[in-house]
Amino acid sequence: MALFTTLLLLAAALAIPGLIARTRACLAGRKGIRFAQHLYDVRLQLRKGAVYSTTVSALFRTAPSVYLASAIVAALMIPVGDLRPAIAFDGDLVAFAYTLALGRFALVLAAMDTGSPFEGMGASREALYGALVEPGLMLTAATLALVSGYTSFARIFAADATGDLQLAVLLLLVAYILVRILFTESGRVPVDDPRTHLELTMIHEVMCLDYAGVDMAMIKIAGWLKSAALAMLAANAVAAPLGGRWWIAAPLSVLLAGLSIGVVESTQARNKLVRNTTFILIIAAMAALVFFAAYLLRLNIIVLE
Repeated sequence: MALFTTLLLLAAALAIPGLIARTRACLAGRKGIRFAQHLYDVRLQLRKGAVYSTTVSALFRTAPSVYLASAIVAALMIPVGDLRPAIAFDGDLVAFAYTLALGRFALVLAAMDTGSPFEGMGASREALYGALVEPGLMLTAATLALVSGYTSFARIFAADATGDLQLAVLLLLVAYILVRILFTESGRVPVDDPRTHLELTMIHEVMCLDYAGVDMAMIKIAGWLKSAALAMLAANAVAAPLGGRWWIAAPLSVLLAGLSIGVVESTQARNKLVRNTTFILIIAAMAALVFFAAYLLRLNIIVLE
């Protein structure tokens, strides 16, 4: 069962970048690249060796491995609908957030280790946005724990949420917040643009300028897994009122992430850097409001009982 869950998460992680590219191409009225082009690109990078500057330490060399390992562990904590994840324990929703934070921390330290002013600038922005988005992610996790009574993702989404309209609305709001967090965590428009080539406006990509070959491939794969994990959480929240079956949540995660990111990148420009903090703080404010609504709903249920 855990192996099947892992394979579904892996399939979602590999499919989301392809769907984003195809969505952008369709909305732009062009043929675009093939669906699996990102896999061919990573295969080429895996065949290349890594080149390191003489000024970097072992920290720079190990950061991609830590980043990838943290993304793998975080993804293994996420259930797919009613399927149990490979890693499940009480409090894993807190461990999930801080496992992702560990990967970000490693990449930020590696960027600062290079001594490059551009990478240091990207590291400071990544640290700021990570600190700002963390309250929204934690409040969202707290909302899920409050409405279900559990602190494990596996038990939260295994609980029956069908037939309760108020709970269904709350879960939809939670899914919406998670999709907005996905834009920030995956470094996509409107927060960041992975296609840009101007170092002064880069955030995530500028931290990886000195990486190549296998190291760059690990960073990209880790980004796919992070996106798939957050997208699967959002899909689980949407699928829970519909019965929470895995065959609903798995394709829904790909559609939520692929279509939403593809549509936004085709119809919107990236925010000015000064507006990114407002964008992320709005996520935290929305998460706080949803948590307060969940508290009132929970209080009402207790009073009725």
